[in-house]
Amino acid sequence: MANRLALVTGGNGGIGTEICKSLSAAGYRVVTTCVDAERERIEDWQAAMRQDGYEVDWVECNVANFDACAAMAKEVEAKHGPVEVLINCAGITRDAFLHKMDVDNWNAVITVNLNSAFNVTRQFIDGMRERGFGRIVSIASVNGQTGQFGQTNYSAAKAGLHGFTMALAKEGARKGITANTVAPGYIATEMTEAIPEDVRKGILAKVPAGRMGRPDEIARVVAFLVADESEYINGALIPINGALFCSF
Repeated sequence: MANRLALVTGGNGGIGTEICKSLSAAGYRVVTTCVDAERERIEDWQAAMRQDGYEVDWVECNVANFDACAAMAKEVEAKHGPVEVLINCAGITRDAFLHKMDVDNWNAVITVNLNSAFNVTRQFIDGMRERGFGRIVSIASVNGQTGQFGQTNYSAAKAGLHGFTMALAKEGARKGITANTVAPGYIATEMTEAIPEDVRKGILAKVPAGRMGRPDEIARVVAFLVADESEYINGALIPINGALFCSF
């Protein structure tokens, strides 16, 4: 796996940052996407990563836009070479009960959380097939497995990601490509910190582990799945949720 290029969409988020660190530490060359470098202070993020010993490059791209993804792919491959590992991590929430949800918030979540997986993966899948190697991991959610109040859009998008994964796994298996899904439970990030305190306490009361997960616990599984040696793990959904939801 030495020197393989890994692209992480939304890699400057809470979970994405730890994924970037884990892959960099494992010897991958890592690039993350961001939407607005100035607003997201991506250069400060990059400098902090470098200070901690992780070299991660970045590229601006609205992953909700197919043409922007095509331009991003050309830029990344011209600068760094072919993408062999892809982590679809970009995601947003726009929560509301369905009877109060407007179409813009439905479309925004479906587009960023689900359509982006097609928009980005489509740019690199041909090259992976030609080279006979590829690792694709999509970050879903326990709420895509169980559903959640106020998240019909998010739950639908995250459930759809695993359907995408299963079909892609079948298409790529004989070409040396794996596609897997990781479904985190409630992880301690800025997103979950924004949950009202009383709601967060109610969530934790239902988690048998009695705590939120850590982003590095997600990153560890991602690094395992993308390893050269993990070729026979294909089309799987790996839940990481402290036993909040267990499936057979």
